[in-house]
Amino acid sequence: MQIARLADIRVHYDDRGPKDGPTVLFANSLGTDFRLWDRVVARLPDHLRLIRYDKRGHGLTTAPDGPYFMGDLVQDAGRLLDHLEVRDVVVVGLSIGGFIAQGLAAERLDLIRAMVLSNTAAKIGTTAMWEERVATVRRDGVEALADATMERWFGRKFRDSDPDTVEAFRNMMVRQPVEGYAGCAAAIGESDLYESTARLKLPTLGIAGSEDGSTPPDLVRETTELVAGSKFHLIRGSGHLPCVDNPDEYARVLTTFLTEIGHI
Repeated sequence: MQIARLADIRVHYDDRGPKDGPTVLFANSLGTDFRLWDRVVARLPDHLRLIRYDKRGHGLTTAPDGPYFMGDLVQDAGRLLDHLEVRDVVVVGLSIGGFIAQGLAAERLDLIRAMVLSNTAAKIGTTAMWEERVATVRRDGVEALADATMERWFGRKFRDSDPDTVEAFRNMMVRQPVEGYAGCAAAIGESDLYESTARLKLPTLGIAGSEDGSTPPDLVRETTELVAGSKFHLIRGSGHLPCVDNPDEYARVLTTFLTEIGHI
């Protein structure tokens, strides 16, 4: 177990691969811990240094009292990279992790050389929608959102063919701390990164799932295209978590991107 003391929190992370290898940082989605990436990291080249972590309020990382702001989450990721003394990182962010990736690229370009925006956007939903979800979680617990969330995370075909994995991710979601889930949900609701992302100039890949009920492909494409010269890939049949329901294609697309930008 790897723990980093970062200001007001202790961050649980996984750092594998050669310490002098090209580095990839993975930032996971709302309601998941870093095991979200298990199937992808197992399929990536061995010489990469792969860093995953539980964001504030999730997994084994500290869940302080709210409110949380997106700046907190971005700062946590930057502090982790500083703690590990790594630079020239490609950051892969899914959903709220994609907000973190955009924020890191905007605020800590000294750390980041490229980003992958997976199943995310510069703005997701409305403030009112997220306020309603936060209120529901605080009143009824994360369990109250779980069934509807699984339908957005995974397409019907995958839910029918691999119910064990769906159940495992449902369990992962409902075991996140209420304060952590609510805090991060509120941070999404107050975030609009269109202007800052449109000013970015770095290699960027967008990845979307055709069956994603949380961040539909057109929304992901719109955000990706804010960055000049970016590329976009649609994984057909995948939901909000294509790194889970189609890890072969996800790892292949990611490896190709890393190769094209000279990171491996």
